[in-house]
Amino acid sequence: MEKKVKIRKMFDRIAFRYDLLNHLLSFGIDFYWRKKALQLAEVNKDSVLLDVACGTGDFAIQARKMGVEKIVGADFSYNMLNLFNKKSDWIQGKTIQMAAELLPLKNESVTDITVAFGVRNFYNIPEAFDNFFRILSPDGKVIILEFRMPSNFFMRFLYKFYFKYILPFVGGLISRDFKAYKYLPDSVEEFDEKVNLKELLTSAGFREVKSTPLTFGIVQVVIGLK
Repeated sequence: MEKKVKIRKMFDRIAFRYDLLNHLLSFGIDFYWRKKALQLAEVNKDSVLLDVACGTGDFAIQARKMGVEKIVGADFSYNMLNLFNKKSDWIQGKTIQMAAELLPLKNESVTDITVAFGVRNFYNIPEAFDNFFRILSPDGKVIILEFRMPSNFFMRFLYKFYFKYILPFVGGLISRDFKAYKYLPDSVEEFDEKVNLKELLTSAGFREVKSTPLTFGIVQVVIGLK
């Protein structure tokens, strides 16, 4: 529970600069990652989508642009949800301040669940995935976009250098929260070493779990079918 509280407070602190830093530190490629993930999942106008760890809503906003009309956003950070509501009037009244492990939705009530760069911040990943499985309708999909360490040695070296030195400095300088932007890259490496998303999703009951690497393998899209 201690991790949950720390994560919530951290994201509440950095929310006001979150969008700017996401786009700046990824050189704008994060827009492509979200769009590609949704294309791979084949979301459409008939989708009923729950965006978990939605932050300020960029994943949900991209889904909306692709024709999805029924969208709910969930995040543990009040400040993130507040910014999402200010950015998009269509989401107002459709956001939930709640952890992924305790989502108060009915069984089989959504067709798709998206999570962008949020799974590593869950305090109990297996419990969250069990909850996802319960909420998804038959043949529904969970779509996870997450950083990973590249397998190529040269790319891995550049990636680690950028994440350990440049990102924390720039992120800390702009957000005025050096501690938060040290945690974020550290959490990526720890997550990559200790967590196998495909295995955890399979254990939760998902089938046909597939992982697609993007941008030299620094990001992965993991899709599991119920």
